[in-house]
Amino acid sequence: MIHPVMDPKLAPPFPQAALPVLRNTQLRKNVAHATDVITAKRARLVAEKSDWRALRDSASELRMHVLENLGTYLEQFEERCTAAGGVVHWAADAAEARQIILGILREERAKEVIKIKTMTSAEIQLNPFLATNGIQAHETDLAEIILQLGNDEPSHIVVPALHVNRSQVREIFARRMDLPELSDNPQELTAAARTYLRSKFLAVPSAISGANFLIAETGGVAVVESEGNGRMCLTLPRTMITLAGIEKVIPRYQDLEIMLQVLARSATGERMNPYTSLWTGVTKEDGPQNFHVVLLDNGRSEILRNERERQTLKCIRCAACMNACPVYRQTGGHAYGSVYPGPIGAILTPQLLKMEFAQSLPFASSLCGACYEVCPVKINIPESLIDLRARVTDQERQEERRFFDPLYVGMRMASKVFASAGRFRAAQRMARIGLKAFTGRDGWIRGLPGYGARWTMTRDLRGIPEQSFRDWWTARDNGKAKP
Repeated sequence: MIHPVMDPKLAPPFPQAALPVLRNTQLRKNVAHATDVITAKRARLVAEKSDWRALRDSASELRMHVLENLGTYLEQFEERCTAAGGVVHWAADAAEARQIILGILREERAKEVIKIKTMTSAEIQLNPFLATNGIQAHETDLAEIILQLGNDEPSHIVVPALHVNRSQVREIFARRMDLPELSDNPQELTAAARTYLRSKFLAVPSAISGANFLIAETGGVAVVESEGNGRMCLTLPRTMITLAGIEKVIPRYQDLEIMLQVLARSATGERMNPYTSLWTGVTKEDGPQNFHVVLLDNGRSEILRNERERQTLKCIRCAACMNACPVYRQTGGHAYGSVYPGPIGAILTPQLLKMEFAQSLPFASSLCGACYEVCPVKINIPESLIDLRARVTDQERQEERRFFDPLYVGMRMASKVFASAGRFRAAQRMARIGLKAFTGRDGWIRGLPGYGARWTMTRDLRGIPEQSFRDWWTARDNGKAKP
């Protein structure tokens, strides 16, 4: 089983999960520092592109074109990949994808497998599944190594260990690698990880990767990364298994010209990713001799059928929305209870789960619009959040138990009050009397009981004035308004 914190079916609602994080000042400091650095780098490199707006428009149009013609491009990818010596598998859900990968590894008699960082494998809970079947998965991305050795979970799509500082990394490496004299110098930490991985690269003959893009024209796969570990995984093993969501396909090799520019700037604030690996099929005596691609649906077709939800699948996993989000900045990724945190996770996770779980995530947003402004493929996340909130509310209305929920009853009463001017004025008079006991001499309310405490727990509330605007306006017309 995956860690409950990262399983939307087991994770607590966002407000409940976020509370302990808000009390962890060190974690919040780590997240704020990391997102500030990435955001500043991105802003500088976007500013130097005079055609950034046009580039963003092109990326958005390309991704939407793919989604509108997804079946055609996936079939073309399968045809070209197979012709080049690859084997394409189709997985309807997570369980089928896991079984396909396990079957391939068993044919190879694998006891270990090395992995390039891939969120899709976390989505299907691949590592714990392989472990229960006697196969140890070794992460090779530096951040993923930190999390794996520290028994932790990722909190960011691009920088999974963003919430961990170097002192904490030193402690993990010193304990798990038996290096008591290790310092927290970044060069020493990197060297320790490199030494730890070297034997894995040279000895383990099977590897698993994700894909940033699948190229229909060539049947090829593209992976971008910053450390070179991916290049080692792609070239040294005998068997390579690529797990990719069906939405990752792009039509032509030339389309990378657009996608790589917006991805690098948005994800890590670089003009180009340090390592961009492209491969197609099998080449005799050069690289892996067994190449498999597992195309994962796992709810994506359902999203594709809904025109309003479809834009979610445009995502290229750059995490720019997370870096810009004021809510993510305060809570980090674990509070979202999903391998896809932040604003994109708040719309993607409920949709992948067909609105059966993670209903609190669409409300984990201030709707400030910063995520839309930075998204390189122009996903209107605030619009999707509002739509999902409406769906959650509709679900709750249909549940009989909601009729006995004090919050639900209160909202129904408020609806009745706001529908009538007379009832609204009467409610104002009653509220003025009822709130006097909680209003200080300075006119502010700093503590309310019951559901009201959720508001005053983190902010003050102005007390109801002795004279409402409507009363003042009426008195003004009658010449009795107070100055």
